[in-house]
Amino acid sequence: MEYNKKIGNAWAFYDWANSVYSLCISTAIFPLYYSAVLNPDDEKLLNVSFLGVNIDHTSLLSYTISASFLVISILLPLMSGIADYSGRKKAFMQAFVIIGSLACASLYFFDADHLGIGIAGAFLASVGFAGSLVFYNAFLPEVAPPAMYDRLSAKGYSMGYIGSVVLLILCIVMIQMPETFGFDGALSAMRFSFLLVAIWWLGFSQITLRIVPEKRRHDKGWGDMVKNGIQELGKVWVQLKELPTTKRFLGAFFFISMGVQTIVYMAGIYAKTELGFEAGELITIILLIQIVAAGGAFAFSRLSERIGNIKTMLIQTGIWVFICLLAFLVTKDTASLFYVVAFLVGLVLGGVQSLARATYSKLLPATEDHASFFSFYEITEKVGITLGTLGFGLVTDLIELRYAPLLLMVFFIVALPILNSIKKVPNKGV
Repeated sequence: MEYNKKIGNAWAFYDWANSVYSLCISTAIFPLYYSAVLNPDDEKLLNVSFLGVNIDHTSLLSYTISASFLVISILLPLMSGIADYSGRKKAFMQAFVIIGSLACASLYFFDADHLGIGIAGAFLASVGFAGSLVFYNAFLPEVAPPAMYDRLSAKGYSMGYIGSVVLLILCIVMIQMPETFGFDGALSAMRFSFLLVAIWWLGFSQITLRIVPEKRRHDKGWGDMVKNGIQELGKVWVQLKELPTTKRFLGAFFFISMGVQTIVYMAGIYAKTELGFEAGELITIILLIQIVAAGGAFAFSRLSERIGNIKTMLIQTGIWVFICLLAFLVTKDTASLFYVVAFLVGLVLGGVQSLARATYSKLLPATEDHASFFSFYEITEKVGITLGTLGFGLVTDLIELRYAPLLLMVFFIVALPILNSIKKVPNKGV
């Protein structure tokens, strides 16, 4: 395959578009707004009533994220089969972009009297984000040759970290100086930032959707496409069962996702609730992670070119084990050490995400069913996140929030021997 730089850059640009959701909604502003609205007195535990059930507000958000990934895990296989059969990956991707961005915009109307709007918005935004990624990632083997997978994947993640930092800084300025921008307070500025995320995500994603080419395969009625989409998925499932190395990688990726993605979604609330970090300190930590992650993604892509993908991921997973242990040892008296944790998280976060995507692309057979194959990749990740965030919530409810990092450490420890059992694949650079 001859690499077209314009198309490759356009593909990577969707990371620029969607990463503002990951940073501003999942990690930074929305968790802070959520806690400020539902727990204005900064009590360590605060129960809220949702659907007639009294539940800790932190656990409610964790369970909401779990539910969103469970739903997307059920929907994606069929949709990816239809997309592969029909050649409509961009149509499905666009639909999820619209769902996710509009859900982000709906968070503008979330306050203490409208908890349902906040939970529904968070749920649908997560569904839109996760759903769009399976079709986006499926384009990687179609826009670049295998030798470019590591670098292009890393380029996408780096662009995402940089773009999300740009918007986050703008939002921080508004939150810190709300009157200057015509807001009546920090919370109003936070609410407006959700609208900015929606506009950014929906607007910039059109660059990818317009430039990246797609080959239309079958243009039949929806009944035929659903039927043949199911058959397409079944064909991919049979192929996947005959790829032991790919299956083993997905097993390791499952446990890594349980740890990494739960940290992404719940670290802000952990730092605020358990360690007493103020909003300004949390934003500083998040910016540190994003800036370091942009360089970390490129650094680990270069390392993988020298020693291989699996060995590089073993190093990354070992660092995650240390991160979880260090996070558990940090207390309010030694809270400054959490900045070390943040630096290490940034170092390996972008690297492990970009390298996992590139590694899976390298392990695929010659096929046109990229969306179906990547649906299994995304399902593996999303089920991992579902169980990871569910476990985080259960530890918080049944034991104590402080012990959650130890649970996440176990996930990474389990992944290590699975990764180590994967033998080097000739001519794949893995």
